[in-house]
Amino acid sequence: MSGLCVFFFYPAPPHPPRPISKETWYWDSSNVTEMVMSGVKCTGSEMSLSHCQHHRTVSCQKTAAKFSAGVICSETASDLVLNAPLVQQSVYIEDRPLHMLYCAAEENCLSKSAASANWPYGHRRLLRFSSQIHNIGRADFRPKAGRHSWVWHACHGHYHSMDIFTHYDLLSSNGTKVAEGHKASFCLEDTECHEGISKRYECANFGEQGITVGCWDLYRHDIDCQWIDITDIKPGNYILQIVINPNFEVAESDFTNNAMKCNCKYDGHRIWLHNCHMGDAFSEEAERKFEKYPGQLNNQIS
Repeated sequence: MSGLCVFFFYPAPPHPPRPISKETWYWDSSNVTEMVMSGVKCTGSEMSLSHCQHHRTVSCQKTAAKFSAGVICSETASDLVLNAPLVQQSVYIEDRPLHMLYCAAEENCLSKSAASANWPYGHRRLLRFSSQIHNIGRADFRPKAGRHSWVWHACHGHYHSMDIFTHYDLLSSNGTKVAEGHKASFCLEDTECHEGISKRYECANFGEQGITVGCWDLYRHDIDCQWIDITDIKPGNYILQIVINPNFEVAESDFTNNAMKCNCKYDGHRIWLHNCHMGDAFSEEAERKFEKYPGQLNNQIS
């Protein structure tokens, strides 16, 4: 929640487990008689609503507020985390012919300059990698959208239950996006699970979608749209950033481990990743040294 006027709330229980906000609801507030908080900004890790940032003095005007807000809480939630080493190990560059990219273009998986390319001749240079997303939480990760609103994706041959499940971005050293951020939609399923855990979700045959606790969903490097289009990128040093569940569409017990970044060196022909890690995996001192490059490994264009 961000910047809300709160009219009434029920505090969280004083003892663990801490409730997790699962859904947010809004309703008409024309009959509200008392304002108790204003300017509320919550990160999701607070023990109660009063721990969120808020104005010292209530500043909302009763006559100006149109909506009230409330949450439905749960004592368990999912927790997604990306396999950062796999991203680093699987990355490579592919020069893919345009005649093989019609489907990807329809799904907006290429940068804008592809629209003016000489189709079907020429190629796009793609930074490809695998994404393996684990659910290490205490509840299954389920899409918020109902089956009636899932979208068929011809490139993958199945329905996607989340329009934006990950953000793939290439950033300059100061954090500016240099490659047009690709917002990837996903079909969520259990690719593999830890021993003793059974798969519950699969994409085939319009099946139920989600990621079971103790399982992971793998999007291989060789499927359509599992890339960043770097055709227009000049050689240099960059940062690859991947963010899972970027719009916080589905509740999680911890959002601090949803972002991964890697140092990226591109010489115009080859690409190297190093120091791939989750956003909170390094100390502040290590983060300051993040730009230092320890070495290179061969990674030829396919």
